[in-house]
Amino acid sequence: MKAVVLDRRGKDGLSVRDFPKPERPRGNALIRVRAAALNHVDLYVRDIGKGITHPMPMVLGVDAAGEVVEADADSGLAIGQRVIAFPSEFCGHCDYCLAGQQPYCRNISIIGEQRHGGYAEYLSMKAHNFVPAPSNLSWHELAALPVGHLTAWRQVFSKHPMVPGETMLIVGIGGGVALASLQLAKLAGARVIVTSSSDEKLERAKKLGADDVINHKRETIWERVREITSGRGADVVCDNVGAATWDQSLRAAGWGGRIMVVGATTGGHPPADLQRIFVRQLQIFGSTTANMEECRRLMQVVAQGRIRPMIDSVYPIDDAPAAFERLERGEQFGKIVLDIP
Repeated sequence: MKAVVLDRRGKDGLSVRDFPKPERPRGNALIRVRAAALNHVDLYVRDIGKGITHPMPMVLGVDAAGEVVEADADSGLAIGQRVIAFPSEFCGHCDYCLAGQQPYCRNISIIGEQRHGGYAEYLSMKAHNFVPAPSNLSWHELAALPVGHLTAWRQVFSKHPMVPGETMLIVGIGGGVALASLQLAKLAGARVIVTSSSDEKLERAKKLGADDVINHKRETIWERVREITSGRGADVVCDNVGAATWDQSLRAAGWGGRIMVVGATTGGHPPADLQRIFVRQLQIFGSTTANMEECRRLMQVVAQGRIRPMIDSVYPIDDAPAAFERLERGEQFGKIVLDIP
C-alpha cells in the first residue's frame, strides 16, 4: 500500500512509498483510509521524537477517516461504514478504560506516535477505536475532526465547563485546535477573543464568530484583553503556543481564571511565574483528545450541522512533503488534509 513513512528523523527521512498492508487480528477492524489530517505533533515526531517509542520505519498520521473493509461479525461495524479513527488505541479493560477515561489507558497506543498511523491506504486498529461518522461531512472534513475538535471539546465542556457569558482568549488563531475552540466556545455561549500576527487570519476569525481580535505584533495581548474586559481579564485562556506566549497568557487571565494548555509548538519549558499563579488563584489544565463519550457527543453535534471543521488545504498523499512544509510555515487557517484516493 502507499503510505507516508518516516525512516529516520528529519525532513529527508520522510517519504511517500510502498509499505506493507497492516494485518487484522481478531478484535481489530481494517479501514480503507480516504483522508488524513496533519497535526503539529507530526512535525515533532518527524524532527525530534523524544518519548516516541515506535521503531522506524514508521507510518505517520494521528487523524484519519475511511470506510470499513474488514471487521469481526460481532464488532458492531458494517462493511462499507464511514468511520473516524479515535486516535488513542485503548485496551478497554484497565481501570481507566472501565471508568470511561480512555485517554488515560494504561496500555494506550497513539497512532502515528506509538504505532503505525493513518497516512496510508489502510489502517488496522481495535474495532472499538472506529467511531461511526456522520454523513453530512466530506471525507476531508471527517479527517479534520478527531484531534482538534476532541481536544477543544474536552477543554470547553469537560475539564471545567464554560458557562454562557464567560470570556475565552485563544492565543494564536489559525490551527485546528484553536479554530475548534472558537467554534465550541461560541456554541457554549462564550465571548471569544483571538490573537494572531496576521490581519487576514483575524478577519477570517471574526467571520467565524470571534467577538474581538488582537494583532500581537501591534498590541500587547494582556493589556488589550484587560481593556476589552473592563479590567477583569479572561475567564479561560486557550494556549497552544507554549513558551513564547506563556507570560502573556498568565497576565491575561483574570482572578480565578483557567489556563488551558492544548499544545506547546514553541517549546514546553516557559518560566512558571508561580507567584502570579497562587496570588491570582489560577487553575492550569492540560487537554488532548477526549474520552469516547465526549467523542460521541461531538459526533451528535456535527450530525446536527451545528459545527463543521475548517479546511485550509488538501494535498494528494503523493505531495505529503509539501503539506508538511505548509504546516511548518504556519500559514494555515484550518486543517491541512491529505487526500488518499
